[in-house]
Amino acid sequence: MNKPKKSTIEVQGTEITILSQEHGDYISLTDMVRIFEGGSALIEQWLKNKDTVLFLGAWERIHNPDFNSLEFEGIRNEAGRNSFFLSAKTWIDRTRAQGLTASAGRYGGTYAHRDIAFEFGSWLSPEFKLYLIKEFQRLKDDESRRLSLAWNLNRTLSKLNYRIHTDAVKAHLIPPEVTPAQAAFTYASEADLLNVALFGRTAKQWRDANPKLEGNMRDHATIEQLLVLANIEGMNAEFIHMALPQGDRLKRLNAIAIRQMQTLTASSALRSLEPPKGGKA
Repeated sequence: MNKPKKSTIEVQGTEITILSQEHGDYISLTDMVRIFEGGSALIEQWLKNKDTVLFLGAWERIHNPDFNSLEFEGIRNEAGRNSFFLSAKTWIDRTRAQGLTASAGRYGGTYAHRDIAFEFGSWLSPEFKLYLIKEFQRLKDDESRRLSLAWNLNRTLSKLNYRIHTDAVKAHLIPPEVTPAQAAFTYASEADLLNVALFGRTAKQWRDANPKLEGNMRDHATIEQLLVLANIEGMNAEFIHMALPQGDRLKRLNAIAIRQMQTLTASSALRSLEPPKGGKA
């Protein structure tokens, strides 16, 4: 499992941590209660409510195939009694819940999936919940904007490198006085060389496998894939100038693509280029 990405928002003067991980965005309930009298005890007080137990159970049944429904039934039957007590850790251990997390360490505390955190916010204060949703949405909009800018930048770099690539094809691989159709075939062949090196399939193979999708495989590529594509296009142009056979170029480019994709997807290399909160891009 990849390391969670940490973000923060400020709600009514309180900094609240958000961890983006395997099952979605999780908001720190521990941070949320800091401005309320009662502090962390409010989380356990909320968990004691029968309506809370029913809500948590409904969420888990929808989102968690490993949810222990039998244990949940036992907890539900106990909820509402004066002696009933439920901590986040007990809930997680007994039901294999995924909507709540509780841990110590760097990001320690009790976290809840955003659906559950918003429900907890309503219980704390309707006004607080509204500000929480507003700031959370602002964060998501900002992340989406940054992602879109990064994707478009890499798409542009890929297109510019494609021009370098096609010029190399024209200069070294296309004999004089060929027909436009013959020239187009050579260009397409070299484009598919890059497609196979990076995506493992030709443009036609991708279209056949995705008949309902608009555009081509590059339009649906990730930022990491577009960055690697821009890199190997430039490298292929140089390999063409060096008169390397197409088969050798494919092997070299595939090895480079694998190595670069492993580096980019195994770390937060691209995310680390984002400016800090409040900074300039």
